[in-house]
Amino acid sequence: MKSIGTRMVCRMLIACLMMMQLPLAQAGMLGADQVASATTAQSDRAALMAAVQRAEVAGQLQSLGVEPGLARQRVAALTNDEAHQLAGKLETLPAGALTNGWGWAVLIIVGLVVYFNWK
Repeated sequence: MKSIGTRMVCRMLIACLMMMQLPLAQAGMLGADQVASATTAQSDRAALMAAVQRAEVAGQLQSLGVEPGLARQRVAALTNDEAHQLAGKLETLPAGALTNGWGWAVLIIVGLVVYFNWK
């Protein structure tokens, strides 16, 4: 009797497994743009994380009322496009206030005009 019950259970399990649909594996070629976008997204996110973790940036964030941990979470939550856009802006921003010298030129010209007018 036990062998008949065991056979019945085995047959039911086999039938259930045969009716269950398993996902099929799909293989395909990856394009160079897909691989490049994945690596650039990782490098952009790493550059943003490095910028947020710098001491002077963390101090500035705290003075503005943003915790550095929250800023890191926000960087981690960015989409790949947002991270790429923000990293691009980060690379193009000047390191100082006015790096091209126009600020100093205007200051010197105004100083000379004031000096020669009041001389």
